[in-house]
Amino acid sequence: MKIIECPRDAMQGMEKFIATEDKIRYLNQLMKVGFDTIDAGSFVSAKAIPQMRDTAEVLDKIEFGNSKSKLLAIVANVRGAEEASGHAAVSYLGFPLSLSETFQQRNTNKSIAEALDTLNNIQEICVTTGKTLVTYIGMGFGNPYKDPYDVALVGKFVDILSTLEVTIISLADTIGVSKPDQIKYLLTHLTKDFPSIEFGIHLHSNPVTAIEKIAAAVESGCQRFDGAIKGFGGCPMAEDELVGNLATETILSYLDSKGIETGLDGEEFVKAMAVAGEIF
Repeated sequence: MKIIECPRDAMQGMEKFIATEDKIRYLNQLMKVGFDTIDAGSFVSAKAIPQMRDTAEVLDKIEFGNSKSKLLAIVANVRGAEEASGHAAVSYLGFPLSLSETFQQRNTNKSIAEALDTLNNIQEICVTTGKTLVTYIGMGFGNPYKDPYDVALVGKFVDILSTLEVTIISLADTIGVSKPDQIKYLLTHLTKDFPSIEFGIHLHSNPVTAIEKIAAAVESGCQRFDGAIKGFGGCPMAEDELVGNLATETILSYLDSKGIETGLDGEEFVKAMAVAGEIF
């Protein structure tokens, strides 16, 4: 099972700026754990996401050593993609696409149609520069704006992404509304209908319901899990301080109970937990 650690998602909503040196220290510890991918930063407007304004400087100080982990950076437009793709440390560019027209406008100041055009351009940049595009389907389990949603709509978006030769898609529950049956239905059908695409889950969840959601994803063929140590991060629109990212330690505990290998170094993970406690 691929585990994607998301310090960028954990940090970006924090009002107090985390010192660049602390970000570098934390990321370098995470590199020792053995995560498949680390969502390390974003190349977006510093005005919109001031916490990530030092991403380029942070990436320059990442110590790869013998780490197998690859780095992902979030981008929202062509300019950001061009900047991110210029960093040798970055393997993946992540783009936030939304099923909700309202949220797409709020998140990237684009309509869904415009976002798809941008995504196509970013895919071309990735092909040219040897990067891989990861597309997050935000509001993938429902939205609070009364915008149209049903599971068939998810399939239609995946079909569009398939024609653009996107090979990694993460279904994102932006506001923590997903249900186990819904997770099972989507993953079971999508992995069957689009075998060339690697499907992952990026869930925001109340800790009480986290395990049942993790179980549903595992049982339905999920190939990659996004998490954040101690469950930091999440979406302010959730209006619930308990709706944060899935805690990585909760994901790992469940996978371990089922005998599913992750290849992570337990001792280094404990050290990363300690650094997270200091920073957050």
